[in-house]
Amino acid sequence: MIGCATSEEFDVLILNGTVYDGSLDDPAMMDVGIRNDEIVAVGSLTNKTASKVIDATGLAVAPGFIDLHAHLEPIFEIPDCESHIRQGVTTSLGGPDGRGPVPFGAYIDSLASVGVGMNVGFLVGHNTVRQRVMNLDNRAPTAEELDQMKILVSQAMDEGAFGISTGLKYLPGNFSKVDEIIALSKEAAIKGGIYTSHLRDEGLEVIASVKEAIAISEEADIPVVLTHHKVIGKPMWGKSNETLALVDAARKRGLDIRIDQYPYNASYTGISVLIPSWARAGGSDAFKNRLKNPTLRDSIKQGIVFNILNDRGGDDLDRVQFAKVKWMPELEGKTLKYWCTLKGLEPTTENGAELVIEAQLNGGASCIFHAMDETDVVTIMKHPQTMIASDGRLVKLGDGHPHPRWYGTFPRVLGKYVREDKVLSLKEALHKMTLLPAKAMGLKDRGQLVEGTKADITIFNPKTILDQATFEDPHRYSVGIEYVLINGKLAVEQGVFNAIKSGKVLKKKQL
Repeated sequence: MIGCATSEEFDVLILNGTVYDGSLDDPAMMDVGIRNDEIVAVGSLTNKTASKVIDATGLAVAPGFIDLHAHLEPIFEIPDCESHIRQGVTTSLGGPDGRGPVPFGAYIDSLASVGVGMNVGFLVGHNTVRQRVMNLDNRAPTAEELDQMKILVSQAMDEGAFGISTGLKYLPGNFSKVDEIIALSKEAAIKGGIYTSHLRDEGLEVIASVKEAIAISEEADIPVVLTHHKVIGKPMWGKSNETLALVDAARKRGLDIRIDQYPYNASYTGISVLIPSWARAGGSDAFKNRLKNPTLRDSIKQGIVFNILNDRGGDDLDRVQFAKVKWMPELEGKTLKYWCTLKGLEPTTENGAELVIEAQLNGGASCIFHAMDETDVVTIMKHPQTMIASDGRLVKLGDGHPHPRWYGTFPRVLGKYVREDKVLSLKEALHKMTLLPAKAMGLKDRGQLVEGTKADITIFNPKTILDQATFEDPHRYSVGIEYVLINGKLAVEQGVFNAIKSGKVLKKKQL
């Protein structure tokens, strides 16, 4: 129930809710008073009045969720950020996987002029920086090129970047050696930034890749987030115990190593991830030329076969599901096995590899890879340093066949993994969505529900909250999110989305 009062001691008053403050403390029945964009009172406020009164009886009142890994690339086309806000997200960190914007300042200033639905910050991307200086060259940078990259990173930090991201599985990041990453990370570290990394490998070499990230933390003196941490491919299922042991050992040595994770056992990226990185050095024309050489073509094909068997292919063509296929949209939602059958081919790994090559020649495709084990998902989720993050891309209803995490990440954790499976307690899950990521970003005025912080608040029904998006039917909003306030304004009200664009573009240097 929402009512209006004549007096206005507060702009918004939330009454009778169970308040989780973002810490690991037990919740308490309290009221929350908001004036402008700030929480100004928490306690017993029954006799107070406000312009807007929210009766939160039976509901959980929590800090707005903070998404440490968000693909915000479509934000100029979708500035209201509905697909994220409807999950309870009030702040997102963009520019992951080495793809942060360059030039940085011009990008975020343009975004601020457009206006945004939720608060957003950005990382500067190593892949973007390297490609600007070195194109897709498979080599080490010259001293001059390294200096150019360092300047771009340092400048982005001055312009408000929260740190640097790498995508060492992708191009051109895969061509870089660790000393290059350390040199650039030092530029971010000097100015208080963090380092988030899509590891060099999340399959057979995941152990070595975690060790590399830890070495970067140590050498560059920078906090590191192992982003969307997972283990990929059947041969590595169960190895999360080893990766987490490495994190624990590094933290005991004083290193700041953290983790973020999405709550699904399938990943999402371009189909080119199945192609050996050396084969795509120099860009699409160079790739096409290599395919004209029978020996190189056979090596490329065998590399794809290997990745289907041991990596994201999951040893089954049915585990590779097409999500976005501009040149053949009828494939969206279907699998690589289906495509083989459609073309009259036996669904072998060799034929699957041929179709991967065909897809890349047609311009590539985005795919969902069902190549993770649920046991590892749960093991990683329970680790005390793991934060919940979507790896989700802003999306409009009906556009392509996305990963369901784009719509359901945070409600899925609260519904499935808290209420149904009891993997986490509610206060633990909310801590992983709020205060823990706020601390990772260095946000002192968000991520906790206490007096003096920004009025980013998510109010939900703990008995009904649940994701609705599935791998078969992904374009479905979650249920149970009743209210979302962003900087004191109601972006979701009684489950109805308001496109008010009350978010802010956050800059690290202004914190």
